[in-house]
Amino acid sequence: MANIVAIVGRPNVGKSTLFNRLVERRDAIMDDESGVTRDRHYGFAEWTGKSFTVIDTGGYVHGSEDVFEEAIRNQVMQALKEANVIIFMADCDGGLTDLDKDFAHVVRTVNKPVLVAGNKADTNEKIQHAVEFYELGLGEVYPISSATGSGTGDLLDEVVKHFREDDLENPEDELPKIAIMGRPNVGKSSFVNMLIGEERSIVTDIAGTTRDSINTRYNMFGKDFLLIDTAGVRKKAKVKEDIEFYSVIRSIRSLQNSDISIVMIDAQNGLESQDINLINLAVKYRKGVVLLVNKWDLLEKEQNTASEFRQKIRERLGTLNYIPIIFTSVLTKQRIFKAIETAIAVYNERYKKVPTSELNNILLREIDKFKPPAYRGKHIKIKYITQLPTKTPTFAFFCNFPKYIKQPYMRYLENKLRANFGFDGVPIKLVFREK
Repeated sequence: MANIVAIVGRPNVGKSTLFNRLVERRDAIMDDESGVTRDRHYGFAEWTGKSFTVIDTGGYVHGSEDVFEEAIRNQVMQALKEANVIIFMADCDGGLTDLDKDFAHVVRTVNKPVLVAGNKADTNEKIQHAVEFYELGLGEVYPISSATGSGTGDLLDEVVKHFREDDLENPEDELPKIAIMGRPNVGKSSFVNMLIGEERSIVTDIAGTTRDSINTRYNMFGKDFLLIDTAGVRKKAKVKEDIEFYSVIRSIRSLQNSDISIVMIDAQNGLESQDINLINLAVKYRKGVVLLVNKWDLLEKEQNTASEFRQKIRERLGTLNYIPIIFTSVLTKQRIFKAIETAIAVYNERYKKVPTSELNNILLREIDKFKPPAYRGKHIKIKYITQLPTKTPTFAFFCNFPKYIKQPYMRYLENKLRANFGFDGVPIKLVFREK
């Protein structure tokens, strides 16, 4: 069992700043607006050779008018239950508040080791202010500055003393990573929640609820993998809040860190230009792609609706028509497991290696049927093909005039590769070298 540390406290005390310092990445969104962190956010950290998972939580509030208040409280309680060590953060600038005292009663109910971090203690005077947090009755208080890092070493020294065991490496590094991408409100969080059977991401009818990307470990079809639920990506012109801008950056980073991207679209809206931009981005980063058409249950069906819809999508995708398309309804659970099964199949295709002898036997025959067009009287001869030892499928074609092979013939070769060897949903790279 991994060691889990939850960072909790009222809004705007610096929880996300500490989280980012521990995981050594700008993973959690930080802003002076309270209530920015809505979901539990997971990261991997290490201290004195001991590794652990860190959970950043939303600010615990009670009695506000925020529509997300109850959902955030539920998320915080879930984090408290998951953690085996709790860092209770308070603010030396603002001092001890009634909200801190109320929340301390809640934290006490879970009966876990609790360390109080008096944050923003970046002067001697403010360090003295931290003394008042002993009134919470939660034990030792550690004056820290999550912004500068001062005092965090002493805090972490105490944190790791409560660990059950040493996790010497990140167990998630080698797992397949599937990013759930799409425009806001297409059902990404509902899809993840349906799969894992718990409210890991907050779901409301308000577009843009998920602001951070959330990792969930999952097992299906005998394989472990990570699901990454990302914030919705919309057109730049519509990104008005600074917070949403950071969410878009976070989603793109999630895409970069993933192996496979499930791009969700709304059946009622069809494939829009922003969806195509996302798919092109995934292809640019050489990720496998599965297109998930959600809310299929809301369309009135005729006999050929699915095949006609698929054909229209393929036409819009153009040269990217190798991407699998799954019609689903998260609400009715229609084909949601088929989506994951397809994503795992695409993952396997992404790492598939074709024997050189098989490549040459089949593709040289295809090349003989349709030779590369001559260029300025020069006849191009492809002599040999091999798959390069790269992370994503890359094929080298050795020939006499590699620079004279044009785009249409490259597409012919790619089509023949796919027709004979698969690689559904996976971008293929062709390189041409002189023999």
